[in-house]
Amino acid sequence: MTDEQIGPSMPRLGQPAPDFEALTSHGVIRLSDYRDRWLILFSHPADFTPVCTTEFIGFTDIFPQLQEREVDLLGLSIDSVYSHIAWVRNIKEKMGVDVPFPIIADLDRKVAELYGMIMPGESKTEAARCVFIIDPKGMLRAMIYYPMSCGRNMAEILRVIDALQLADRFGVATPANWTPGADVILPAPMTQEMAEVRLGEGLPGMKDWYFTKKPQPSE
Repeated sequence: MTDEQIGPSMPRLGQPAPDFEALTSHGVIRLSDYRDRWLILFSHPADFTPVCTTEFIGFTDIFPQLQEREVDLLGLSIDSVYSHIAWVRNIKEKMGVDVPFPIIADLDRKVAELYGMIMPGESKTEAARCVFIIDPKGMLRAMIYYPMSCGRNMAEILRVIDALQLADRFGVATPANWTPGADVILPAPMTQEMAEVRLGEGLPGMKDWYFTKKPQPSE
């Protein structure tokens, strides 16, 4: 697939996250305001919709856990700041949930287009359910896209954050279905010489030169 087919504004993993300045329900915010902390930037199709409401309650529920991990949250939809304020007030009044994070009012779709949040096959006017995880250096580390009909899984978002932070601290990888505390994977050797060294190490969790598990490291 060519860049033209993907679209020039589609962000890339391992590259700097596209910079922006935007009006939010907490005032004007720039991506650079989050430098030195992790950030989850997520989009939702529209305010005052049922699935999105459950997601905002879900994000609020995990907000303290994200803060413990030095992760901030920033929402976005193609609605006005007045709509955001009214919706957050409604969630507090009707659901008893006080949403603590800002929401970008992206009426001109500048941020949505910058991050490839518009999926014409789903909707030509609303942002899809996207999640972008940006590290403290401003690098885009993960992207997750969901269809309009499917609400996000908050446990999975926490799991991805934990996996990324563990990889950064200890240089390991996480296997399928990994959860915190489970065994991790050593990156495969990249040269024949390194493969021979790995084989010679005789690690208990090694099945072959390219596949070695070990207990999750701790600080």
